Amino acid sequence: MVKTKVKNLGDGVKGWVRQASPLVLYDRQIVWLAFGLMLTGLVMVTSASFPISTRLTGSPFHFMVRHAIFLFLALSAAIVVIQIPLERWMKHSVHLLLVSMFLLLVVLVAGHSVNGASRWIPLGLFNLQPAEIAKLSLFIFMSSYLVRKNDEVRDSFFGGFIKPIIVFTCLAVLLLLQPDLGTVVVMLVTLFAMLFIAGAKLVQFLSLLVIGVGVVTILIISEPYRMRRMTSFWRPFEDPFGNGYQLTQSLMAFGRGDWFGQGLGNSIQKLEYLPEAHTDFVFAVVAEELGFIGVVCILLMIFALVYKALNLGRKALESGEIFGGFLAVSISIWFAFQTLINVGAAAGIVPTKGLTLPLISYGGSSLIIMTIAVALLLRIDYECRVAALNLANKPTLTSKHQSNDDENELSENEK
Repeated sequence: MVKTKVKNLGDGVKGWVRQASPLVLYDRQIVWLAFGLMLTGLVMVTSASFPISTRLTGSPFHFMVRHAIFLFLALSAAIVVIQIPLERWMKHSVHLLLVSMFLLLVVLVAGHSVNGASRWIPLGLFNLQPAEIAKLSLFIFMSSYLVRKNDEVRDSFFGGFIKPIIVFTCLAVLLLLQPDLGTVVVMLVTLFAMLFIAGAKLVQFLSLLVIGVGVVTILIISEPYRMRRMTSFWRPFEDPFGNGYQLTQSLMAFGRGDWFGQGLGNSIQKLEYLPEAHTDFVFAVVAEELGFIGVVCILLMIFALVYKALNLGRKALESGEIFGGFLAVSISIWFAFQTLINVGAAAGIVPTKGLTLPLISYGGSSLIIMTIAVALLLRIDYECRVAALNLANKPTLTSKHQSNDDENELSENEK
């Protein structure tokens, strides 16, 4: 009897996880992937922040508690966002962009400086990073713009293409004054991808790509600290206690991880050998404690979420939900590219950029904004399912009306 009940319960749980979501509900796989990444982030931030938390506050769980509060705020914001129709986001996209620009101006005037960068506005509970808001607001604005000006983007050689570039340039200037080159690069790559999917001409991309590479090169050469990052990235072990210190410690963490890792909580590099172990370089602690297998599992979770978002964008575009389609595609590219930069920086593949690992790294602004982005994906999926259901029911309703008319006509003839 008990064995049968356990079997039935197991089959029910298995079906609930594996089966496709019913019509007019959200995609459960996206929800589970997001929750899995958030839980992994909480565990790894707790593990990575023990030493620095103890030294700074006297409590080993200080950053864990703060991260848990950020998770609560992020989920609360997601519950609100998922109730808002996409039409409202599209309608107020310009207002969101203007608000993000205003916040970027505020951070330049009254921002909180950390390690020489002024990127945060102190709010008491946490420091707000306007750059995170700017990313999402730009992608929402661009999705709206591509709906309104799609023909212009496709047909006009420069008109529809240059206007969003001008908007991006305004944001980029404000971000570079902080300075924050990493966010600018993520926004630029995502913007290019959106314009390409919208049908912009290849010649425009090639010309702009040359200009973009030239501008980034000039920005790197013009700032000594950026040049030091580039040289330390190329040859970190030539100056292991200077410019290459952070990267060499991160690479040591990867080397110690081996296949199965040292075990959760057993990292040596997090004992204040590796700077920013719970923020930008949390992936190095993951590699050391969970090993190659743990790294692969986390990357598979992130890119499964990216694939789901990209597939959702394709479905939305095909079904006529253009705004939601472009927004889903932009979120997928944003998550994918930022993950590549964060993991690449920790592994020594690309220079360090100070970008967080989506839904995992410590940081209130990043966690809240990325959770809101996941909530937007769920809203897009919901509206696509509603539209598909309404479309499927239309022929049924029409046939019912037709059959009723036929019955009425028949009864009249009989009379």
